[in-house]
Amino acid sequence: MRIGIDFDNTIVCYDQVFHLVAREQGEIPADLPKTKEKVRDHLRGVGREPVWTAMQGYVYGQRMGDVDPFPGVLEFLCACHEKGVETFIVSHKTKTPYAGPPFDLHAAALGWMEAHGLFDPAGIGLPRESVFLEPTKKDKLGRIRKLGCTHFIDDLPEFLGEAEFPEGVTRLLFAPSGACSKNACIIPCGSWAEIGQRLLGGPGDSSTGNPSNNHD
Repeated sequence: MRIGIDFDNTIVCYDQVFHLVAREQGEIPADLPKTKEKVRDHLRGVGREPVWTAMQGYVYGQRMGDVDPFPGVLEFLCACHEKGVETFIVSHKTKTPYAGPPFDLHAAALGWMEAHGLFDPAGIGLPRESVFLEPTKKDKLGRIRKLGCTHFIDDLPEFLGEAEFPEGVTRLLFAPSGACSKNACIIPCGSWAEIGQRLLGGPGDSSTGNPSNNHD
């Protein structure tokens, strides 16, 4: 088993930070729900798309230190390491933002991984060379294919449903908000605990079988 995992909005959760930054900049009302999507939709709805674009670069760069991992993802990565399951991070991420100051987004992402122990050999033990930050979606798809991933986890159903998505890869949609896909090839999972159950088995279960065997 070789598991590929997206980074933004799959390993890291930006909801609180986007709401905080938008409030700091006076761009949203205080009672707006604290999700990245609600902040985006509000800014777009009031004609502030350029502000939203610049805000993304700022958060993904300078404010990465304020971003938390999704509950359960670090435990999942630790379990993969303990069971000898190869894991890779494969993300579509440009080197610098599309707008605003030229923050080094790759350095910010790698710094976040370092700070949260992803490269710690005594813990998660992910090799640095197993992280791929690709400049385009096409490159991301190509990397998944080149790595020979058997499973891939992403928060975007449209990416998992790409016509060019590598054949034979089990596609898991990380959907904590309950999103789903009409594509029968995509398996929705509401949490990292559910992903761990599907891929690694439950407590005391050392199996690493195909998740489709556990999917009704």
